[in-house]
Amino acid sequence: MSVPKDYRYTETHEWAKFEEDNIVSVGITEYAQDKLGDIVSVDLPRSGDEVEKGEPIGMVDSQKASSEVIAPVSGVVMEVNELVDDDPAVINSDPYDEGWFIRIEIEGVEQMDDLLTAQDYEEMLGQMDEEE
Repeated sequence: MSVPKDYRYTETHEWAKFEEDNIVSVGITEYAQDKLGDIVSVDLPRSGDEVEKGEPIGMVDSQKASSEVIAPVSGVVMEVNELVDDDPAVINSDPYDEGWFIRIEIEGVEQMDDLLTAQDYEEMLGQMDEEE
């Protein structure tokens, strides 16, 4: 299971990657897409929408289940990935690069400090596996 080291993570399996100029890319982790199975559709916010950390910002639908996407940071949606809207299966094949969902402009980079590091996220996944 891939967990890129330069990303941050949530306990609900979203990732956040700080880009530049206070822009953060957001998506779901490989673990999340693996548990969901073949993703058939996504419902995402639009450019200009404000999102609040910890609040639902969309839905991911698969053949197995539907799952809310929770905002890992607060800010304004600057860009929506049209590729995942047109071809949601890209999330299954490449959840960290081509499968990003939205890019959010945040007011302060310190929001990223509240998220799990890659090591913290891997430890959490390890504990989850032990409990299953």
